[in-house]
Amino acid sequence: MIKQPEGFGFRRRRAQVGAAPGSFTPPTEVVEPVVRVMTWNVEELDEREIEVEDLGREHPVDGRLRWVDVQGLGDGTEISKLVDSHGLHPLAVADVVNIGQRPKAESYGEEWFLVLRMAGLEGDSLSFEQISLFLLDGMVISFQERPGDCLEPLRERIRRGGKRLRANGSEYLAVMILDAIVDGYFPVLEQFGEILEDLETTVVARPTAEVLERIYAIKRELLTFRRSVWPLRETLSQLIRDEALSDDVHPYLRDVADHVSQVSDIVETYREISASFVDVYLSSVSQRTNETMRVLTVIATIFIPLTFVAGVYGMNFDTSLPGNLPELALPYGYFIFWGVCALMGVGLVFLFRHLGWLGGGDES
Repeated sequence: MIKQPEGFGFRRRRAQVGAAPGSFTPPTEVVEPVVRVMTWNVEELDEREIEVEDLGREHPVDGRLRWVDVQGLGDGTEISKLVDSHGLHPLAVADVVNIGQRPKAESYGEEWFLVLRMAGLEGDSLSFEQISLFLLDGMVISFQERPGDCLEPLRERIRRGGKRLRANGSEYLAVMILDAIVDGYFPVLEQFGEILEDLETTVVARPTAEVLERIYAIKRELLTFRRSVWPLRETLSQLIRDEALSDDVHPYLRDVADHVSQVSDIVETYREISASFVDVYLSSVSQRTNETMRVLTVIATIFIPLTFVAGVYGMNFDTSLPGNLPELALPYGYFIFWGVCALMGVGLVFLFRHLGWLGGGDES
């Protein structure tokens, strides 16, 4: 059974009603942050983990590109230190901690703030995780809800010394992070396709109440997927139209937007397939009911003439009077009665089979 995410996959945590803009509510489940810092230029790469207390001390370095990746939000106090140390907008920092935000791109002066959702599928359990990006001059800061992501191939490209990643700036790095997150949707959708194929066989062979519950669970999961992907198209369009970003990254943004369109089309197709499973389920249940009623009808039809004969010869007429039932006095009449009943029953079974009511035969 696919695990149901709370609130259709959006575990929203908002500040108290009436609170000042930019305030946030500490998370109910504290995940201690793991901070990884990668700093590089064309020739050199420095990769290390730092303490959370040192998070506010990481600043851009002249001639180098820095990626600060925070996995785990803690109680939010460490993240709030970035407001003063890097001049990040408090509204953006609040959106980092108050997870469940809609995918979006916002500009705060020369600073860009992006919100996306990473998808993961473990077995049949679909989960989404918010990732927030701050795009600064010479630096990208990313925040994730918990350790573990789909960005390790990107880190490997940086370690191997990919020319584009090493030579380009923070805008190109941010676009590559977007591309890696969107590419992570495809393996999840492939597993979803396999789940739908198995479910298609099950809904025809065993249309039980548990199968119907699973169908609706998948529909809810796909709705969550759609709500996570669909706003991303608008976000990428906004970034492509904005003249603040370099023209060099626009082709890569358009490529990411094309991948998002493919993901959206696949999600819509899977939603239509899952919706059709409800009709298949109802048809299968109706077919099974019809087959059951057919068998019961055949059984009842066979016993109707037997009941009639037994009822007539069970009235115990006086056979000494004319007009009554002389057959009651026949030798071996009891055995003759059962023989007649057996012949009628077998004859009706062959007739129903010939008509196709019991399988085979010609139903026309």
